[in-house]
Amino acid sequence: MANSVNTNAGAFIALQNLNATNADLAATQTRINTGKKVASAKDNGAVWAIAQGQRADIGALTAVKGSLDRGSSAVDVAITAGESISDLLLQLKEKALSATDKSLTTAARSALNEDFKAIRDQITTVANNADFNGVNLLKTGATGFAALANVGGTASLTVSAEVLSLGGANVTVAATTTIGTSTLATTALGLVNASIDKVGAALGRLGTKSKAIDTHRTFVGKLSDSLETGVGNLVDADLAKESAKLQALQTKQQLGVQALGIANQTPQILLSLFK
Repeated sequence: MANSVNTNAGAFIALQNLNATNADLAATQTRINTGKKVASAKDNGAVWAIAQGQRADIGALTAVKGSLDRGSSAVDVAITAGESISDLLLQLKEKALSATDKSLTTAARSALNEDFKAIRDQITTVANNADFNGVNLLKTGATGFAALANVGGTASLTVSAEVLSLGGANVTVAATTTIGTSTLATTALGLVNASIDKVGAALGRLGTKSKAIDTHRTFVGKLSDSLETGVGNLVDADLAKESAKLQALQTKQQLGVQALGIANQTPQILLSLFK
């Protein structure tokens, strides 16, 4: 290579190497600052696009989990209220059975009848107040609900209503049922016994649905965690590796600056040839 004061090839090469080192150093510092090796589309377009798609699914799974959470709570409220109604039916059975005793005095029978009617009416109160977020599975006219089950919104977990209001398919005790006479008490006892069995079956169905929702909610949570881990594998930087690389590049940068300084001294060395 010819020595020239017009062209300093050594300085050009040193500068190119220093610029390359500075670019690598800037990229490494960005990875350390963001914690990501793919922070934007320009870092790696294909990987970034895949990660964005997975992030969309993670967001959708969050919505699915929220829907399942609301559904689970609605069913739990219905089960709690249904258990209370079952307990009230047990009390009604006791009153109705006692009222079948033909030897009761008029006053005693009247007292039992008043207790029976008070407990009977409480069933309606409990059923009508078993609401969660506007969902009531027990009151007259209840229609059930469907919770989201997948990110595409194409699948759902359906929970049917289990009406436990008076005079319905499950609670056959009517709003007018009384035990004012032994005959009425015998009729009421039959209705109460049938209601106890049907309410137990309804609660069993609600319990099965509740377990299904909880199981799917657990699955959705695990799936979301797995997707989060997958996105991390795609875009997260190995900070230990980047830290070691940073130190190496800083050393290389210092050496590059020194090399450029030496290269820039070449034209001055030529002056000594003319002394």
